[in-house]
Amino acid sequence: MAQANEIITLSVGRDVPFNKLILSEQNVRRVKAGVSIEDLAEDIARRGLLTSLNVRAQVDDDGYETGFYRIPAGGRRYRALELLVSRKRLAKTAGIPCIVSSGETPEAEDSLAENVRRVDLHPLDQYRAFQTLREQGIGEEEIAARFFVSAAMVRQRLRLASVSPRLLELYANEDIKLEQLMAFSITNDHARQEQVWDTISRQQVREPYYIRRLLTETTVRASDRRSVYVGIDPYETAGGFVMRDLFEQDNGGWLQDPALLEQLALEKLTADAEALKAAEGWKWVEAAFDFPYGHIAGLRRFYGHQAEMTEEEIARYGVLKAEYDELDATHAKAEEPCEETEHRLEELGSELDRFNDRPYVFDPQDVARGGVFVSLDAGGELRVERGFVRPEDEPKPETVETDAAIFRSDVARDVAGSSSTGGVSICGRAMDDQAEEEDDVIRPLSDRLVVDLTATRTVALRNALANNPAVAFIAVLHAFVLKTFYPYSSDTCLELTLQSARFGQSEGLAATVWVKEIDQRQEAWGQDLPKAPDDLWDFLIALDEVSRLALFAHCASLSLNAVIEPWNKRTRAIAHADQVARSMGFDMVAAGWTPTVDAYLGRVSKAHILHAVREAKGEESAHRIDHLKKADMAREAERLLEGSGWLPEPLRMAIREASADMPETAVGDIARNTCDLGEAEASDLAAFLAEEVNVDKATTEPHDSFQAEQQHFDAAE
Repeated sequence: MAQANEIITLSVGRDVPFNKLILSEQNVRRVKAGVSIEDLAEDIARRGLLTSLNVRAQVDDDGYETGFYRIPAGGRRYRALELLVSRKRLAKTAGIPCIVSSGETPEAEDSLAENVRRVDLHPLDQYRAFQTLREQGIGEEEIAARFFVSAAMVRQRLRLASVSPRLLELYANEDIKLEQLMAFSITNDHARQEQVWDTISRQQVREPYYIRRLLTETTVRASDRRSVYVGIDPYETAGGFVMRDLFEQDNGGWLQDPALLEQLALEKLTADAEALKAAEGWKWVEAAFDFPYGHIAGLRRFYGHQAEMTEEEIARYGVLKAEYDELDATHAKAEEPCEETEHRLEELGSELDRFNDRPYVFDPQDVARGGVFVSLDAGGELRVERGFVRPEDEPKPETVETDAAIFRSDVARDVAGSSSTGGVSICGRAMDDQAEEEDDVIRPLSDRLVVDLTATRTVALRNALANNPAVAFIAVLHAFVLKTFYPYSSDTCLELTLQSARFGQSEGLAATVWVKEIDQRQEAWGQDLPKAPDDLWDFLIALDEVSRLALFAHCASLSLNAVIEPWNKRTRAIAHADQVARSMGFDMVAAGWTPTVDAYLGRVSKAHILHAVREAKGEESAHRIDHLKKADMAREAERLLEGSGWLPEPLRMAIREASADMPETAVGDIARNTCDLGEAEASDLAAFLAEEVNVDKATTEPHDSFQAEQQHFDAAE
């Protein structure tokens, strides 16, 4: 016989005077969370008590009801009502809607059940509710105030209106996470959203950052230098649209019309360049977003000088410097930092910088034949390189009668003198007259004799210079500086060649930190060196030793070339480059090179990308991205390789790795061919390389070449 279902009787509801309610000690909520008591009180005052209190009748020792009721569930609502009563906005005897429990279950269980069984509103339902209120004419700020949430949170929920209904349905069915849905909201293009979802739904990588990347791959970030240079307002005025992300920090969003941005940036750059040319009087100005590294090759550089400060400026500078030094000393001795002092130091420092950064003044004649390169730096500011002269604009030298011309003139005079004698025979009296003339007149020395004498002097001077290292160093430095800073001058007796490869074919070099440091050094020395090459020797003699060494290193460094070209492997030169690197403890990881999409990953095949990830992060990481398209794989690999210290083969120590797989005889061959050495020197180098091979073999046999290289880097560190 079927058992009848038990009939459930619900607890009754009644209004209980507020002064008859007391909190139960069995309420499980102890930690403050959610809407504050004060906000909840304001909400009750606005729309009344939406949820009744759960209460139990309090009884005395004999089991009789006392007329008071304990509250095991609803403590926050009671506190809010209590606050309204204390502010005299609610009477003490006001009836409070309550559900009176029969008391068959423990009070703590009732309190726990009410909190655990409560389900927060789904974000999609919250979005729809906010949307309904906004359609009724209620603004975002008012909605936020009514529900005690931030206006940004309301805008974020309303932003879900930009998401495709298909994706919203998937989210309601829990096929898409909220973080993923928020990533889709950065664009209003429903077709593109669905296309991206169809793409990522077939693969493992579904993170929000990856969704945003796919949605913005045809846009330009607002932090891009062109965007900063043009400005968002002019771009939008011209009809451009900016895509923004309300859920994440987007640094201003993404500009969706790259062609329009490029046009605006180019027009503004051209206008700024022409304005600079007209204002300063340059003969030519070239403008571009970027110039290739080495674009100034073949051009002479000249430098201006800072305008002298007036007496008033000098006096003002002295006062500011004294105040700055005094404040700085006091601040350094203080036990606790003082914000007022730090602020004043910043003000003084900024004003002193304005004095030190006075504009440079150029010679008007140089400006009339010189030019300027105008480009954009990484921050969107104009980068102006002034003072370059093209070969065709160089001033023409004045005509000077050379020694050869003087010699030809003397010969002509001699011939003319002989003709006036009426054609006397050379074998006769003319020879006697010439002999007598040679005894009386000092004639120029023969060319052969001059060569012999100066060769003798050269050898003696070489010997003397070899015994005076200080002057020898200055002489070499003099030749280097002439070649580096005075390209059309040859005022040196040293037959040295200082070549500097420009690498104009390699994109992106000009933006690297290394090129910027080199350019800063070049600029600083160019300002300090004398304008005329004739004054250079005296300048170098007067220079202190540390500065001479720094200048020598700068000039010598510009001739270093470790490029491996397809038609010229330059094995011996690359081996020497590795020796130089090891002597300085240099490696590309410490120098700051990282495998980015632009620098490496976007320029190699998928197999190379996977090989790099496999070497640095292991097979599992490589497997995670092996199904991606090349562009996506390169971007993911860049993220995976960040901080790994991985280097491609051309950036590793070529000789060390090559020698690890060579027999010792092959190393000996390399040593003998490295440079023109004597037998003893070649033998020493071969032994040195062979010794390195043994060390490398012992180190690298248990590991691959990348791990061995990492150990070398760690040891150097």
